Amino acid sequence: MADVAIEIPGRAAGRVGGHVLRKDVRLSGLTMISLGSVIGSGWLLGELGAAKAAGPASMFSWILAGLILVFIALVYCELGAAYPVSGGTARFPHIGFGALGGFTGGWMAFMQAVTIAPIEVEAAETYLSSKYNIGLLITSGPNTGTLTGRGIALAAGFMILFSVINIMGIRWLAETNTIATTWKVIVPTLTFAALLIVAFHAHNFDNAAAGGFAPDGTKGVFSALPLGVVFALLGFEQAAQVAGEGRNPQRDVPRAILLAFGIGTAIYLLLQLAFIGAIYHLTTWSNGGLSTTNAFGPYAALASHATLGWLVVLLYIDAVISPSGTGLCYIGTASRLSYGMGRNRWFPRWVDWIDRRGIPIVSIGISFVIGMLVFLPFGSWAGLVGFVTSATCLMYALAPVALGALRRSDPDRPRPFRLPAAGIICPVSFIGANLIVYWSGWSTVFWMYMIVIFGGILFAIYRLAVPNARQTVLDWRAASWIVPWLGGMAILSWQGQFNGATPTIFGLTLTNTNNLPFWWDLVVVAFWSLVIYYWAVQVGLNKSKVAELTADVEHEAKAEEPLWDTL
Repeated sequence: MADVAIEIPGRAAGRVGGHVLRKDVRLSGLTMISLGSVIGSGWLLGELGAAKAAGPASMFSWILAGLILVFIALVYCELGAAYPVSGGTARFPHIGFGALGGFTGGWMAFMQAVTIAPIEVEAAETYLSSKYNIGLLITSGPNTGTLTGRGIALAAGFMILFSVINIMGIRWLAETNTIATTWKVIVPTLTFAALLIVAFHAHNFDNAAAGGFAPDGTKGVFSALPLGVVFALLGFEQAAQVAGEGRNPQRDVPRAILLAFGIGTAIYLLLQLAFIGAIYHLTTWSNGGLSTTNAFGPYAALASHATLGWLVVLLYIDAVISPSGTGLCYIGTASRLSYGMGRNRWFPRWVDWIDRRGIPIVSIGISFVIGMLVFLPFGSWAGLVGFVTSATCLMYALAPVALGALRRSDPDRPRPFRLPAAGIICPVSFIGANLIVYWSGWSTVFWMYMIVIFGGILFAIYRLAVPNARQTVLDWRAASWIVPWLGGMAILSWQGQFNGATPTIFGLTLTNTNNLPFWWDLVVVAFWSLVIYYWAVQVGLNKSKVAELTADVEHEAKAEEPLWDTL
């Protein structure tokens, strides 16, 4: 293939090494990339966390999460079709709000994506450790559930494999992921069907000895969302992340997102139903009805007790395949996000370099290195899930705000998928994303904001290090709402009802106050979200600045025709 040089306003020709991303993925491939990201370790371990927090009422946790996230999915359908670029979650806010708005969304999206691949590997090793005594986990002390040296070595092998497949190209990624995702749909389907037929006990849904249907009331339903429920449903937007490599993204991205979200939500809801009904040792929902020795492999424990030996074998095989397939996708996603941030000139110019085969190879290497750091003893699977969920919902929150602003400043753009009732759905989905962040608890929000501040410091250092001619325009007015938004959410979380472990930094213990009464706290979060939403829409970039930024989108979308038919 001949090298393709592209001319983009404000950039030199060959900005990405003279090469462009290959456009090789069709609807089925995009759907499988999103669905493969949705169905991962969440189905193996998420239902247990939800049951502990809410008991049988965790069914409503899945329904509530689905209602909140479907609105956000619809927002991504329009954005992904109208602006078909790779690393979309980093670039939609940039188009709407300039460098500061875009970097905030891009940094949170990158930290979320680069963290999920190692979390999925840790989930696989956690599940296997419940069956085999192979020294992969620390089983006691303050770091219980984290990886040993042997576990980290095995995890490195997984991460290298994911990176190699991504380096081989988007076609290899899509085809490998399609095979893994097909398996990942079959096994949970067999699991809930088998448990419903063989081991279902309807009385588990109203067992007075265990606290009844909702042992912790409505608060338990909300608390379950960041404990694996929302995490399990994350990833539907992945089709928008690789839209720049789709054959017909304007048509296929919305379809892929909705198909993946619908299939994934239905599977998880049925799994929670089967999980609750199949519990065999129920004295309290605080341990999910399982003994602590089986807590790392809950479905395998249920299948074993129901004498479904064939299902136990499938579950332990799936404990490797299912998380690995999701980790494979997220190495690809993280690399596209760092590529997108490089193209936006938030990272050094070599970050978005593409080789002769159209592979963002430098970004893949960055994702591997940062992912390996996550295996250090920062927390177990369950501990990291809350952080990732909160970070993802901050990323999700920027999508409806960006759409609202771009509807105003870029009204003439062709929109192959046009979100109906966007004036209602966008602010409602922004409220929903902020509520999930709030439900994550003060401790999670605090440490997440430390990561946001760290990213801002890196961004400032990089800007100081480059010549003025290469610095991005910050557009302070367009991003004037971001610090008040994040600061307000931090204060509400600190004053609110959802805590978690109390954060301590530099010897200072920062305990939340519980001053906001339950229910009123939700009203205040919703009100603050609406204030920020309408502020952001009003101050977004004007039409001429949006036109300058979308020139990059146009060049990227038209730089190369598809080379061959594939998925």
